[in-house]
Amino acid sequence: MKITAIRAYQVDLPLKEGRYSWSNGNYVEVFDTTVVEVQTDAGLTGYGECCPLGSAYLPAYAGGVRAGLAELAPSVIGLDPRNLDILNRHMDAVLRGHAYVKAAIDVACWDILGKATGLPVCQLLGGRAQDEVQLYRAISQIEPAAMAANVAGYRDEGYTKFQLKVGADADSDIERIRLCAAEMRPGDILVADANTGWTMHEAARVVNAVSDIDVYIEQPCPTYAECLVTRGRTALPFVLDEVITDTASLTQAIADGAMDVINLKISKVGGLTKARLMRDLCIDAGIPMTIEDTWGGDIVTAAIAHLAASTPEEFCFSATDFNSYVTVDIAEGAPRRVAGCMSASDMPGLGVTPIADTLGAPVLSI
Repeated sequence: MKITAIRAYQVDLPLKEGRYSWSNGNYVEVFDTTVVEVQTDAGLTGYGECCPLGSAYLPAYAGGVRAGLAELAPSVIGLDPRNLDILNRHMDAVLRGHAYVKAAIDVACWDILGKATGLPVCQLLGGRAQDEVQLYRAISQIEPAAMAANVAGYRDEGYTKFQLKVGADADSDIERIRLCAAEMRPGDILVADANTGWTMHEAARVVNAVSDIDVYIEQPCPTYAECLVTRGRTALPFVLDEVITDTASLTQAIADGAMDVINLKISKVGGLTKARLMRDLCIDAGIPMTIEDTWGGDIVTAAIAHLAASTPEEFCFSATDFNSYVTVDIAEGAPRRVAGCMSASDMPGLGVTPIADTLGAPVLSI
């Protein structure tokens, strides 16, 4: 089997709540996602998706996905999409870095492999370890009292895990954490995610001020070294995200005891092939994961569901249903939230069928 063509589609994903805000005043109102279609000479077609969280979150941006694909896609024509390790080594050789650009091609090839074998992707990633995956809800950064008020509404939708977007000034973030913690019920989980937004002195103030609260502290500072210092200043459970970008950063963090949980984002690390490797390293080291991505629609959500479903429950801290945050459906058959959980499809591949009218005409054809 050979890859014969690659097409890319651009789709706008407006948010149901109008705006998603996080640290340092960053926000997005309409997400720009790229859907990648990989065609083969066997008549099988696979789909992937990449949607960066704006341009100020990671070294990635929406236009860069399509520019990178224009550079990368011609070099994968003629490769066998089922040979995923070979494919990934080739992509790394012809385009250094830019993991997010490669992710959608990699995911599309997993979709093809599933269709070729008649198996859902979760089965190929190690087997279905969970029938239902628990989800978290990100609470966009607004005024502290309003964030606390949102907890009740999200709980009515079935969520029991809540990720507060902090990373503003220390005083308002301490208030955010305290007010939202007061809304927690037995069994709920609260995470304060600064998204690199605090300096070390601000992080020190916050973790000391909330030391009596049952809350996880996530990615307080921009660099690994700064996060490691903050880790040493608190007994609260600690999550790393933005600074865990590959196996090298992960193994270093495991060796340093730098975190209790990581956020494993599929496009940040380059796709399902590398995410699976990092997932397995975490399991071996006893590190649970939130399995997710930077953002996306139905195809991203399907990929998350398959990776999470193939992860043992005790190591799957939570996952994300991004398609419930946006107003546009881009594929049929995608997972849908039910009582705070979602399930991976049992159809071959990712189990999704893109909606042609939503995708429109391709913006790139190779």
